[in-house]
Amino acid sequence: MISNERKSNMDRETALKIVVACLRDAIEQLGGQSAEGVNADTVIVGQGAVLDSIGVVSLIVDIEQRLESDHDVSVTLASEKAMSQRSSPFRTASVLADHICTVVAEGKAA
Repeated sequence: MISNERKSNMDRETALKIVVACLRDAIEQLGGQSAEGVNADTVIVGQGAVLDSIGVVSLIVDIEQRLESDHDVSVTLASEKAMSQRSSPFRTASVLADHICTVVAEGKAA
């Protein structure tokens, strides 16, 4: 969901850059792993995930905050709709970037 007062375009490249940057920050905060190899194919949820469940929640909050502060886009990424999808919109960095673009576009259409 996006607030009616703040609507903006979000291209996929920008969304992916935000996801990758936030994911790198999250991994570095955990320590132990190098965040250097984080890219569009990095697994966030599921087998081979780089974060635990609390790390994923923190990542989502960080992304929402960065979208708000840097791009003036206010969204809720972990909505009931997102959580009920057959395939998680949080599987990989690339899939999450697509989800961000979809949520922003749906908010603009509302």
